[in-house]
Amino acid sequence: MVSKIMNFFNLGNKDISNKVDDSIELATQRQLIWRRFKRHRLGFTASIVVVLFYFVVLFADFLSTAPPVDYAAKRGYMPPQGIHFFQDGNFMSVCDVSGERNMETYLMEFEADCDNSQPISFFAKGYEYKLWGIIKTDRHILGMTDSTQDPNAWIHLFGTDKQGRDVFSRTMHATRVSLTIGLVGVALSIVFGIFLGAISGYYGGLIDSLIQRFIEIIRSVPTIPLYMGLSSAFPDDWTINQVYFMITVIISLFAWTDLARVIRGRFLALKDEDFVTAARLNGAKTMRIIFIHMLPSFYSHIIAQASLSLPLMIVTETSLSFLGLGLRPPAVSYGVLLKDAQNVQSVANMPWLFIPAIAVILVILALNFMGDGIRDAADPYQEV
Repeated sequence: MVSKIMNFFNLGNKDISNKVDDSIELATQRQLIWRRFKRHRLGFTASIVVVLFYFVVLFADFLSTAPPVDYAAKRGYMPPQGIHFFQDGNFMSVCDVSGERNMETYLMEFEADCDNSQPISFFAKGYEYKLWGIIKTDRHILGMTDSTQDPNAWIHLFGTDKQGRDVFSRTMHATRVSLTIGLVGVALSIVFGIFLGAISGYYGGLIDSLIQRFIEIIRSVPTIPLYMGLSSAFPDDWTINQVYFMITVIISLFAWTDLARVIRGRFLALKDEDFVTAARLNGAKTMRIIFIHMLPSFYSHIIAQASLSLPLMIVTETSLSFLGLGLRPPAVSYGVLLKDAQNVQSVANMPWLFIPAIAVILVILALNFMGDGIRDAADPYQEV
């Protein structure tokens, strides 16, 4: 009787293992990569952080608690306001803050009066904006419960800068600008890298030599001085959108070389494979062989390379804006925000101005960890 029970459980385990093996054998390349990526805990967790950052990109205005360009000298360098729960009969509230200018240092000195707290609530009314440039609304994730008495009463969760602008709202909008530049720059570099790398690897010969010498010339030029030189050549009368577009193009023009070399090496290894020869004998055109037969075989490597290139794009934009050669006020980006904190006085007296630096560190680390996870998951020799 005992042996029959053991045999029953053994058969059940065999059936389960067979089902798992069958599912692995029948799984597509995408499914196998997704299984490996889910097992990469650090990369999977980092991808969640990246998704949250791009959620901020999509809903920057909704997450903002004050207009990012609204300024008032009377609230300059206001320290962060903490949220208090279940105080004075309110679920959420912030302490009322009053400021007075010190006539010796000429700085505003603020004092929190928690006896006179201001209630706040979710989805409160605030300044008007257009969501994605289409939907006109005035709802924000946090705001004063009764904004009719004082429509300019904003919440400053991260404090304010020298002009009294809300650091939290400016960080939300800086995330949208900097991450969008990185995403668009990577997209352009992927187009350049795939096109030139595929042509170089597939044709070889003189075309390959010319493209590779061109890549070596680009890589031999120091990037930061080159970015600085091109950025300083922008006309002073250009609008923010024009500078934003040109910064994106400049960064992408010099970031495609690594991807082009990776694709060239893959094409050199694949162009003599049997499936490529069969497609060529069947009369397939060159572009069809490249983009339909060869390129999809290693698209996962392209995704991994793109995710690892995103941090470089963001750091480049931040560096140029920090040096005053990229985006300039009234544009808002990580570099523009950090430029306001590049003095000793900020380090000593206004440490909340460095909060955007924490956002930069988080997004750079998350993108790198996610790229490592995708690269490991795309490895065909890794165990499932």
